[in-house]
Amino acid sequence: MEFGIVLPHHEIGTDPGAIKAFAQGAESLGATHMLLYDHVLGADPNRPGGWKNRPYDKDVRFHEPFTTFSFIAAVTSKIEMMTAVLILPQRQTALVAKQAAEVAILSEGRFRLGIGTGWNQVEYEALNENFKNRGKRQAEQVEVLRKLWREDTLTYGGKYHTVTAASINPRPARSIPIWFGGAAPQLIERCAKLGDGWIPLAGPTPDAKEAIDALKKHRAAAGLQWAGFGIQAQAQFRGGDPDRWRTHAGKWRELGATHLAVATHNAGLVGVDAHLRAAASYLTAVREAA
Repeated sequence: MEFGIVLPHHEIGTDPGAIKAFAQGAESLGATHMLLYDHVLGADPNRPGGWKNRPYDKDVRFHEPFTTFSFIAAVTSKIEMMTAVLILPQRQTALVAKQAAEVAILSEGRFRLGIGTGWNQVEYEALNENFKNRGKRQAEQVEVLRKLWREDTLTYGGKYHTVTAASINPRPARSIPIWFGGAAPQLIERCAKLGDGWIPLAGPTPDAKEAIDALKKHRAAAGLQWAGFGIQAQAQFRGGDPDRWRTHAGKWRELGATHLAVATHNAGLVGVDAHLRAAASYLTAVREAA
């Protein structure tokens, strides 16, 4: 199991020097990968209808994934980068193909595209996309992405996409791995058939085991191998200690997780050094157990 780190999206601030220091520090700690969350818009808590008990609002910062990872690619040399998750159906598919290809090229292949369908209708409205059919469109989006990354000239006519004798250039050296986030039964089946990996949104619970068993079943039914399929889990630094971290990592290992990244935000930490020290203590603990 590989151990990584989550960019503390809000707490890292907007100083490019701090983001550079965090990325290079994470790489120096031996973190094999870095996750970055995604939201384009935040809602005003005082909007009509209110906005209470929501995970975030307009005052929470989310760094745009493709531009941020392009920056991080330039100041690092080893660490892999992954969106966890990019809300794909609220974006234009061809543009995502172009942007993701560029990150893959500039990072020399150190990029995985983690995708989800999202929950925030405010974003879909502002981005002029349909919230109600997002799951169905996501499946077709994945097909179009892979064709655009691979084919010199593409003609495609689907339910939601039309491409007529066109493609992107430059294209990545290989198709970018696509991992799905979510837990709904329809998502699990889609992930098994179309994905290179799964991003669970909760802990190593019986529900997670049930989802993994379903993934294996769907892949077998589709004639796809389980070997090489990844599971990207996450852990929280906040409220933990070395024993709890080791136990948590061990549970994920038993379930077959291939990657585990620690999130250090929401723990009262201030500054890059504090976040890196927290990550170092976590990584030391789980590596000892491994």
